[in-house]
Amino acid sequence: MSEAAPAAPLTLQQLPLFPLQTVLFPGGWMPLRIFEVRYLDMIKRCHAVGAPFGVVCLSEGSEVRRADPGSPDGFAHEAFFDAGTIARIERFESPQAGLMLIHCRGQQRFHITARHRLPHGLWVADVVLDPAEPVIGVPEHLASTRDALQRVLANLQEREPEGMNELPLQPPYQWRDSGWVANRWAELLPLPSELKHRLMTLDSPLLRLELIADLLDKLGVER
Repeated sequence: MSEAAPAAPLTLQQLPLFPLQTVLFPGGWMPLRIFEVRYLDMIKRCHAVGAPFGVVCLSEGSEVRRADPGSPDGFAHEAFFDAGTIARIERFESPQAGLMLIHCRGQQRFHITARHRLPHGLWVADVVLDPAEPVIGVPEHLASTRDALQRVLANLQEREPEGMNELPLQPPYQWRDSGWVANRWAELLPLPSELKHRLMTLDSPLLRLELIADLLDKLGVER
């Protein structure tokens, strides 16, 4: 009997994109304030049908579309990396016309195979979803990195209980998962967005946690 062929990677076509000057990691919790016309309709549609969108990190340009009379289309250039994270809306508010407040959860990573900007400025892309990361336990020599994150959470809960909904440290907490611990540190630390993006794209959760431990030591964070 011949072996079954491996399953083809899952693809999504015309995934709407939200370029930001930060990085959404799998399992991350991100609040977003939506007021640009190009995103209001997109978020409304995604919320209505439970559809995801993609968060990508900007390599050039601003989160808010800016006019530039010298450019071909009248707007400033924006560019973003070819990898990102699927986001699903978990909380949605529209306190007034032209404003939406959402919280989204990071899901699977993806790589862009084709991209296209629509006339009103929204980017859409064809993407290939990366395989789900394996759950790898936190090894003993990195346990202090996990323990330090637990202390950070306890301090935040004590000092700023009202602001906890805006932080990336949200339940369900997965303290035994190297990737989850590394991702939450990467979101919290004051790192350049390009470095956060590189950490997000690493395929090894354990390597990501190793690098986070080195960064904590360089930043003087006790662990």
